[in-house]
This record gives sequence, structure tokens and C-alpha cells, in this order.
Amino acid sequence: MFTWNEKDLNAEQAEAVRFPGSLFLVACPGSGKTRTLTYKLAYVLSQLNTTREFVAAITYTHRAADEIRERIEDLGVDTAQLWIGTIHSFCLEWILKPYGIYETELAHGFRVIDMHEREKLLERLCEPYSAARVTFWDCDYYFTKDGYVLGCPDGRKHEVIQQVLSAYFGELAANHQIDFELILWHAYQLVAKNPPISDLLSKIFKVILVDEYQDTKEIQYAIIASILRAGRGSTLLFMVGDPNQAIYGSLGGYPIALDELRTLSGLAIESGSLSRNYRSSARIVSYFGNFNVHHTAIEAVGSERNYPSLVSFNHTVNHEALADEIARLVRHNVETLGISPHEICILAPQWVHLATMTRRLTVRMPEYEFDGPGMVPFARDIENFWYRLARLALTDPSPTMYTRRLRWAGEILNDLKDMGATTGYLSRKLLLRECNVISIAESMGLTYLRRFFDELFARLRVPFHEFAQLEDHYKAFFSSSESRISRLESEGVDGIGSIDFFRKIFQNRSGITVSTIHGVKGAEFDVVIAYALLEGMVPHFNDRDGDVSAQKMLYVVGSRARKNLHLFSEAGRRRGRYDVYEPTNRLAACQFAYSAV
Repeated sequence: MFTWNEKDLNAEQAEAVRFPGSLFLVACPGSGKTRTLTYKLAYVLSQLNTTREFVAAITYTHRAADEIRERIEDLGVDTAQLWIGTIHSFCLEWILKPYGIYETELAHGFRVIDMHEREKLLERLCEPYSAARVTFWDCDYYFTKDGYVLGCPDGRKHEVIQQVLSAYFGELAANHQIDFELILWHAYQLVAKNPPISDLLSKIFKVILVDEYQDTKEIQYAIIASILRAGRGSTLLFMVGDPNQAIYGSLGGYPIALDELRTLSGLAIESGSLSRNYRSSARIVSYFGNFNVHHTAIEAVGSERNYPSLVSFNHTVNHEALADEIARLVRHNVETLGISPHEICILAPQWVHLATMTRRLTVRMPEYEFDGPGMVPFARDIENFWYRLARLALTDPSPTMYTRRLRWAGEILNDLKDMGATTGYLSRKLLLRECNVISIAESMGLTYLRRFFDELFARLRVPFHEFAQLEDHYKAFFSSSESRISRLESEGVDGIGSIDFFRKIFQNRSGITVSTIHGVKGAEFDVVIAYALLEGMVPHFNDRDGDVSAQKMLYVVGSRARKNLHLFSEAGRRRGRYDVYEPTNRLAACQFAYSAV
């Protein structure tokens, strides 16, 4: 039985970990949610009775899955009976791949296309409708149990979008391809039409944990609930999240109500909460509490609770002078207050604003480095074989990375086996050794990766170009990478194609983070600087929920900060030909004793 010291968990956390039934846990920001999840998984894994029982953990990102798995292993708990990953990966591995033959569109095999391929296909299909001003941006959609829902709020475009999507789905089907939304649709269809699938999965998984439930879609709830209902109480649920951070409503995500969850799953689910914030100062907690839509309890109890936080709001600086003002604040926090640069984050609603701002800040502060998840030369497409292999190619064989790289090597071998390559003579350690001995003198990242891949497969004596799926993944990986590099270079991101830039992707951040508000969820920093907090951007002009969405976005922004928070609704940013953006209404209406900085 896994045990811990009393100081490891507070009373709320320990109660959630030990709770023997199904639990619906509302966790405020900085409450140790990941820690609680980690200990819960370690506790449940230590209680499994046979090697045939497993635990499934559904996370919002692959990065979160890696972090939680590594934390469990650091606790000395074996993760051999843990499956952890995103809902899309779960559906692929446990439903589509083993049971796809029972779904007509999947019966003859399928390949998941990445976002770049999806964008290019939709761009081409939209070309005949240029007069209707329909672009691929208008063609976002998500599935419910009853079919797909259009993301575009402009009803005048819907008829044309329906025609584009009809052609889109037709081409995908003809090429035996699916996108990420179709993963969920086909998984739901399979479990809905074939009850034995859910029955079997309920016998495999003793517990299903769901992180960030507030970003879960109706169809995802339905897939998970199908397994829980089939188990009739033998499979337990542990669901955790924060309804105040539900900022993916436009993509179909929503925080399910407990009564609805009980009805859907057929389980007697109890409620709990994590209300003690260990991250932020009391002043920061007090500030983002102004945007607490669901009125959840939050108490500042961490080591920074008495920190004299600077919380500033500037709505007078002109957008042309914004970079100078942000540079001044960065220097003030670093040089005067002693904050480390890698503990500073600069946020904006959209990447187009961040690319321009990063370029300007680099000119003004050449002594600082800037990191960002959007400033990467290739998409984090975990389903693409070559992305997985790139992780081994671009990381050093250091002792601290050994366990992670060994797991990645195992994934590569499993992929090769699934695609028909002969790898029986290979072990994870042997694959790592083959990767580690490759030495290539090359300054450009994509050229380096091509040469690395060629040399590795020559050493393994696997002619990867002869395998159709590997070849498709190869073309998709390099095509999307070339496109991303070209776009980022056009936006002024220098050196994006260099091997040095490539190697940073899988390293811990070392410079000032730049990110969208959506991209920073789950992260925390000593200092957060957010700008473009303007009506029409926060909330987005297409957002149907308006002020409520703005509150949740501002809640997320404020709750990322430990010590200092600087907000900007800059003046003079053009909105169309004759108008300018105004400050976000909810932010302008907030009454708070802001700091003069």
C-alpha cells in the first residue's frame, strides 16, 4: 500500500486521495491539483489486485501526462498498469485501433491527419467560395452525440460551410483519413453501437481519472460514461477541474454539473473541493477572485501569501508605446525586484500579437531570451511517428532524461511494430544507444532531422520509405514544419530554423515565456504581463458567451501569477477602418486598488 507523510498532503488533498468511491473534485488554482492527482494514482495503483487491472488517467495535454507519470515514478510506484494520455489518444489506442473494423469508415485502415494537413485541405476546398468570404478559419466544428456543430457564429455563411465540410469529409473518407474530431465521433459510434466494447473496457480499468473536466466535450463525457455505466459501479471515477477556467466553450468544452454526471454515468458520485491556494499572494487571490464566476472558495495559504504584490492596470498607454512599457516592467521585476527572467510570462489573446511583440522586445532587450509554445518549428503532434522520434533526436542522453527517453524509445518500437516493421531484435536500450552514437554537424534543424532519421534507419536496417504509413507521416511532418518555419520567419521570429532553436523545444524553459491565454493554462509564474485585453479580443468578437467568457479568461490570467500581475488594455489599436478597440468591459468595471508601478 502506497503511503505518505502527513506533511505531503493537506487534509482536503488526503481525503480526496483516500476516498474509496467515485469523486467529483472542484480544485481552485494553485491548490495542488496535480499533486493530488499524482498521489491518487499512486494510491490506486498500489491497491490493484491483479496484473489484469489497469488505471486510466485522461489529461488535457500530453505534457501533463508526462509530468504526472514521472512524478508517480519518482514516488517509487510502478506505472506498468497505468495508461495516461489525452482523450484522443485513449480513443485511438483502446477503441479505434482494436475495434475500428466494426466501423465502416475505418474497416480498411485509417490515418490521422495533423492540423497542417487539415488546414491545407480546407483552404483548397474553400477557394471556390471566395465570393462568400468563407475561409478555413470559418470551418471549425466539433462533434456532439448527434453530429457536428459549426463553430462559425455567422449564420449567413453556414450553407457554404456545410458544402465545404461535406467535400472535406468526403475526401477524408476516400483517402482513409480522419482528423482529431473524427477520432471522437468514431469512438462514440463504436461504443454506442457495440456495448461489449464498453463492457470489456470496464473490466480492464479499475478507476478512470479525468483531469481538467471543465474543458471536456459532451461527446467525451458520453464515451467515458459508456464505460462507467457498463461497469455498474466496478469502475470508479475521479474527476477534477475548475469550472472558472472553462475557456474552451467555443470548441464544445463545458463544466458538467454533478447531477448530470451522476445521471450520465449511473454512479453514486460524491463531491469534494480543494480550496487552499499555495501559489499566489493574498493580494493576487483577492484580485482574480473578482472574476470568480462560480463563486468557489479560495484561500491563500502558501509561502507567498504575504508578498506585497504589484497589481497594475494600464488602459492609457498607446499601442505604439506598449513594447517600451512592457520592457520597462520586465526590467523592473528582474533588476529591482530580483525576479528570474524564466519566471516571467507575457500573454496576449492571439499569436499574431505575440509574434510582433516578441520581435519588438528582442530589439529592446537583446540580453533576454524568449520562449513560447507557439514559437516552435513543428507542431506537437504526438500521433506523428516522426515527431515522436524527433524527441530522441533533439534531447541529450543525460541521466536526468534517461527514464523519459527510455519510455519514448518504447513508443517508437511499438509504432514500428504496428506499422509492420521487423523490430524483434531491438530493445529500448539498444534503440537509445543507436540514437546516442549519431553525430551530425548541421546548423539547420530540418536538415539535421532528415539526416538523423536517414542514418538511424540505415543503422537499424529498416527501409522506412517502403512503409506507406511511415512515408505519409514523414511527408506530413516535414511539410507542416516547413510551413510553420516560413510563417514564423515572416512574422519576424529570427533563427526559428536553426538546430539550436530546435533543441530548445524539449528543454525546460530558460527565458521569458510568451504565450496565448489559452496556451498558459496549468502554468504558473512569479510575474504575468498580459496585454490586448480589449473588447472584441477578450472576449473574442465571435464568442457567444460574452462577459462570462471574459471573466473566465481574466480569472485564468490572474491566477497564473504568484507575485506580480500587470494588465494592459492599450489605447489606439485599430478596429476596422474607423474604429478602435476599447478595454474589456469586465476588466474596466472591476474596482480594485491597483498599484502604481
